[in-house]
Amino acid sequence: MPYVKGKGPSVVVALGGNALGNTPAEQLELVKNTASHIVDMVNDGVNVVVTHGNGPQVGMINNAFDVASKDPSAKVPAMPFPECGAMSQGYIGYHLTQAILGELKHRGIMRSAVNVITQTVVDPGDPAFQNPTKPVGAFMTEDEAREFARATGCTVREDAGRGWRRVVASPVPQRIVEFDAVKDLMDAGYIVVSTGGGGVPVFEANDAYEGVAAVIDKDRSASMLAAGFKADMLVILTAVKKVCVNFGKPDQKALDHMTPAEAHEYIEQGQFAPGSMLPKVEACLDYVAKYPQGRALITSLECAAAGLRGETGTVISNE
Repeated sequence: MPYVKGKGPSVVVALGGNALGNTPAEQLELVKNTASHIVDMVNDGVNVVVTHGNGPQVGMINNAFDVASKDPSAKVPAMPFPECGAMSQGYIGYHLTQAILGELKHRGIMRSAVNVITQTVVDPGDPAFQNPTKPVGAFMTEDEAREFARATGCTVREDAGRGWRRVVASPVPQRIVEFDAVKDLMDAGYIVVSTGGGGVPVFEANDAYEGVAAVIDKDRSASMLAAGFKADMLVILTAVKKVCVNFGKPDQKALDHMTPAEAHEYIEQGQFAPGSMLPKVEACLDYVAKYPQGRALITSLECAAAGLRGETGTVISNE
């Protein structure tokens, strides 16, 4: 039966990197599987907002413009990093909405999907701008990197023995500029793809916005979006069904549920790896702190619909 829009719970879903590919062709195939699992949720009566990462995609776009702009015969201008982020949102959203629309039509579900290019306000005083850490763009030799830094004013660092790269800040998101539009579309029954890559970082001043070269953690933005909506659940998708403690050890234990107090205790114990599970758990904690009635779920893409039914995954809640 077609789903009657606007009647079910609201869920913000943050897709993990395994849901997208590293090239347009690979991504076009992978999103078919991703769309199937998203529509499983829709079929269960859920209003879904989908957020996603964009690391490989924005890197690919940035590298392409960097290479082309250095060839005088190509007549291609250098492309600012915020614009590269917006481009990545556009083509990832195009692929996702196209696949979701196809899956909805295949199942006879009378819903539609839309992509919203999203800007995220950040604070110019955020300490992250004093210590950029996120590598972007092409690898360079040390001499090339230092000349690039001199010519552009950008920060460069050596990247894990692989060469030198530009690095940018990862500030804390403050506000989604298009929040009202995304909420209105969700309330009207659309499956909304938004806040890709955490949103394009912008500074706000005098009622105007200015893009800034930075990278926002997608799970933090998804958490902020879910709390702002007062969404019934934040779902952060990763490569595993459940969060584990003592991961990779003989006494590894999968967790069905964590209270915030328990999660903080595990963090103090160093149970969750930085750059992997830790930021996901922290995003869930931020959501349930801002919206105490909400429930956060960490699970795999394949288990997302089952997780929403309470059949698997790790739930973080105040209950």
